Amino acid sequence: MAEVKKQIIVYSDDSSVRASIISALGVRTAKDLPEHEIHQFATAPALRAYIDSKNLAGGFRADLFILDGEAAQEGGLGMARQLKDEVFNCPPILVITGRKEDKWLAAWSLAEASVVHPIDPFTLAKTAAQLLRGTAVIPA
Repeated sequence: MAEVKKQIIVYSDDSSVRASIISALGVRTAKDLPEHEIHQFATAPALRAYIDSKNLAGGFRADLFILDGEAAQEGGLGMARQLKDEVFNCPPILVITGRKEDKWLAAWSLAEASVVHPIDPFTLAKTAAQLLRGTAVIPA
């Protein structure tokens, strides 16, 4: 029987940030986890439309959101807070902040974890794997 792929949603207006995230995650975040499928979005309206359309069809499934807190127009921190408020049984959220000092903003957003720009691929993959496993992430 084939493993069910984990569904990861990535949001950033910057294509190089999305590419860094996707590269860091690889095909699977850890050896003990199944492969994943990544859905990437450059705008908040596109992400909302995707979630809404899948919810209406009864097929919305995500295992992890990775949101860029530095995204223009609408940042990932506000998006994280909105998702936590509006998505029933919202999956874990990892936000990427501009500075280590912005950890309080990540906490305000109700995200389960945060990492800092520039993206360290090992830290991002390790944190994502912990969230996908459902284990606690210890703040840095």
